Amino acid sequence: MDKLSRQHVSRINDALFHIHKDITQDLPAKLLADVAAYSEQHFHRVFKHVVGEPVHSYVRRVRMEYAANQLMFDVHTSVVDVANKCGFNSVSSFSRAFKATFAMSPGEWRNPIRHSAEKPYLKDPEIAAAYLRVAERNLPEPLVIDVPTRSVAYVRHQGYGRSIAKAWLLLKAWAETEQRDFSLQFGLHHSNPAWVELDKCRYVACIAIDKPVQRRSVVNQMTVPGGLHAVFRLTGVYGELLPQLSMILERWLPQSGFKQRSTPAYVQYHRNHFLNNDEQFELDFYLPVSFD
Repeated sequence: MDKLSRQHVSRINDALFHIHKDITQDLPAKLLADVAAYSEQHFHRVFKHVVGEPVHSYVRRVRMEYAANQLMFDVHTSVVDVANKCGFNSVSSFSRAFKATFAMSPGEWRNPIRHSAEKPYLKDPEIAAAYLRVAERNLPEPLVIDVPTRSVAYVRHQGYGRSIAKAWLLLKAWAETEQRDFSLQFGLHHSNPAWVELDKCRYVACIAIDKPVQRRSVVNQMTVPGGLHAVFRLTGVYGELLPQLSMILERWLPQSGFKQRSTPAYVQYHRNHFLNNDEQFELDFYLPVSFD
């Protein structure tokens, strides 16, 4: 990757960070272009080149994924309120956008029968087998705590699978070159693989930093939002994590008295299955919540 391409990736990453830190905020293209330090016209071209889709399409899709979470796991919030949080002024326009994304209306999406529908991650035979292993386990009781914001260096990756290891190896090589501590590792989960195809899910590999990144390229820096989180200690082997995360959202969250906030959920690795030969993980899953 040449210097100009690295600069484009770095600046578009700034726009992506602004989008994902709170998907419910107003996100006009002009504002995102300013964040990335481009003219609006040039920003549209560069964003599509780097991300693979137009910025308006990207923002709308991420908002629809957020809306899908809210509709499924916060049944007491009205469709009107979910629509407003996602930047829509009317239920009709929200419903059209939702149906265009998920091929059903928001009301149909909330139908309990949908819970039995096949989840995209279960198309992977290895994860489907892992789902059967963990389905009968009791979920661990979480700690609900207020956590600080975290300054991190990061590498973005598309896809939930073993290919995530590439992002971690790139970040590890950067840390060694920059003589950075690599021990405090986080993974941000921007997508819910219960209804987003695995190859479309977006993940961010991160390590904590105590000083700014001086030369930004595919490795950038950002702040992971803090605030109230439900923290679950999870263990297992590759393939077992996504089913466990799904079960927390489907079983624990609706009965918890909490609502999921719009900031990203993330994990803190104590054993990182993408870096360990035995593919075992031990981690804390941080789910951003607010009181109902």
